[in-house]
Amino acid sequence: MQRRSARLPFLFSVMFFYHIAAYMVHPVTPSLIQALGLGDYMFGVMFAAMSICSFLFSPFWGKINNYISSRTSLFLCCMGYAVGQVFFRFARAEWQFIAARLFAGVFCGGSLVCFLTYIVNVSEPEKRGRNLAINATMLTVAGAFGYFIGGMLGEIDIYLPVDGQIALLVLTGVAFRFGLADDRPAKTAVPPARELAAGCNPFALFAHAGQLLSPQLIVLFLCCTFACLGCTAFDQSFNYYIRDQFGLSSKYNGSIKAILGVISLVSNSTICIWILRKNQTPKYLVRIFAVCAAAMLGVVLLTDFVPFVLVNVLFFIFYYISQPLTQTLVASLSGETNSNTVMGLYNAVSSLGNILGALISGFIYGISPRLPFIFGFAAFAVSTLLAVVFYRRSRSAAA
Repeated sequence: MQRRSARLPFLFSVMFFYHIAAYMVHPVTPSLIQALGLGDYMFGVMFAAMSICSFLFSPFWGKINNYISSRTSLFLCCMGYAVGQVFFRFARAEWQFIAARLFAGVFCGGSLVCFLTYIVNVSEPEKRGRNLAINATMLTVAGAFGYFIGGMLGEIDIYLPVDGQIALLVLTGVAFRFGLADDRPAKTAVPPARELAAGCNPFALFAHAGQLLSPQLIVLFLCCTFACLGCTAFDQSFNYYIRDQFGLSSKYNGSIKAILGVISLVSNSTICIWILRKNQTPKYLVRIFAVCAAAMLGVVLLTDFVPFVLVNVLFFIFYYISQPLTQTLVASLSGETNSNTVMGLYNAVSSLGNILGALISGFIYGISPRLPFIFGFAAFAVSTLLAVVFYRRSRSAAA
């Protein structure tokens, strides 16, 4: 495959609108739960349902991108995600919301895998880290704008963000299909449907993953899993917490996320790029996760609104920086031939953290609204220790 980095600006431009769409419904979800009389735990259960299918099918999308291009996969993922949100739009009972989220999760997780595989496939090796940093920045900044837009639209009508999300997903899917390059590593013919289904069995792919992962990658994947677990427990609880405890409407939730998006853009454009250029990513990853753990401890100890939000900002700045760093490390350790499958596995372990974080935070919130933050601190403490192990292994491998 010929590298066509010139298409990356188009990818990032359309990706920006995709992530706006993906996050538009989050700020109105707490209001929707309360308006329909659903259980408090549903904020965690719904997110976990989406993450379960993202976890199971991420290796599938990584594998299938060896046969069809990421642009085709992205088209399918956007359309499938849009259909899932149509189901969500008309859901009223808890089981209907869970079913809609399960369906959407198959395709939502797939799009994240396809973004990673496309960037890894078309980027020159020396530019891969920078492009993955741009990818992570697009996710956080556009996601913040999505929160803001969704929160404001939710003040007009609670279902307006859902309708806007569906329309944007369809438009971005078409744009991906006709605007991106064919990034298949080789022009490999698609096998028969039965053989393809057997080869893309998520459980078989997980079993095969052990042959692709080095001890370093396994430690890094565990580190990412605990980080995602802690962040999801924190983030999902934060959205519901400020509605439940402080009585703030969706526009406040969206505004806070928009501010975080601007800060993330600055931090990823400066601190993250500086770390990548230093070529000492494992060492800095330890420090970043340590700051995340310390900030999470601050969230546990602080109860007044303003200090609570300021410590949240500190946490998200450093967590957002960690994402492109871990993605770059995974890409560098995966090798050219297995990069698509390994990036699919990376998204799968991230989704595993999302599943556990959302479920645990949703159910322990009912015991005490502060418990999810305590749990998040513990998860980041473990992630920091695993980052130390990874750093030491990296030093030994380089020696």
